[in-house]
Amino acid sequence: MNTVHLNNDVVMPMVGYGTYQVAPDQTRDNVLQALRTGYRLIDTAQYYGNEDGVGAALQESGLAREQVFVTTKVQTSGYAETKRGLDESLRRFNNDYFDLVLIHWPTGNDLETYRALEEAYQDGKVRSIGLSNFNAAQVQQIIDNSTVVPMVDQIETHLRWQQKRMHAFLASRGIVHESYAPLGEGQPGFMDAPELLKIADKYHRTPAQVVLRFLNQEQVVVIPKSLNPKHMAENLDLFDFELDSGDLRVLEGLDVKQALDGWPESMQEDNY
Repeated sequence: MNTVHLNNDVVMPMVGYGTYQVAPDQTRDNVLQALRTGYRLIDTAQYYGNEDGVGAALQESGLAREQVFVTTKVQTSGYAETKRGLDESLRRFNNDYFDLVLIHWPTGNDLETYRALEEAYQDGKVRSIGLSNFNAAQVQQIIDNSTVVPMVDQIETHLRWQQKRMHAFLASRGIVHESYAPLGEGQPGFMDAPELLKIADKYHRTPAQVVLRFLNQEQVVVIPKSLNPKHMAENLDLFDFELDSGDLRVLEGLDVKQALDGWPESMQEDNY
């Protein structure tokens, strides 16, 4: 597993298992399968309603708590609500801390929400804190009004929207760029670009493996989701090949700066 050091020296795996739209009653079994496959980063959120399933899978896996990096995201607004909500998340997760907690969406009260995360970080309830779906101006506002620089910004990133402008901004601030929906959430035709298929054939890999490896080589953390054990294993099997510079440039050429659903509008590159 390749890893990245966050700006507070916490080590984060470069590939994780996402649990968005994994039903709460299926989360335990799927996350347990992911852990047994070798995943050591699990991504959940209050909004997903499956933090308890992630905790149950971790407990049943037999892995030590410190062996697994667990991210959740707060769906709250303001200091008091976020403080309460995070404590409730820890109870559902059935552990003493999360490795990373993100503000899931900008709400307009983000400075107070982030203040609650800063306090949780100082209290040891969280090993690192960050943001999700925040554009450059919104990230900068947090930096300018806080004492802890965010460690991560998790944003929609894939071949069709590579977030080059946002990536450069985050890198300049020492913030790790994490991709959600790296494989396009299974939308039809998303993985069928002739250029991608040609590169996959060259390396004897699946198109999904090429995309994930491409993002990793661009220093982007990825959290693909699959309920298929074969695909789950393939999505983790990325570290015994490397795309050459020519192939990286070809894949970069597939960027059309297009979101999957045309949202969030604030993240469109002409809005920051």
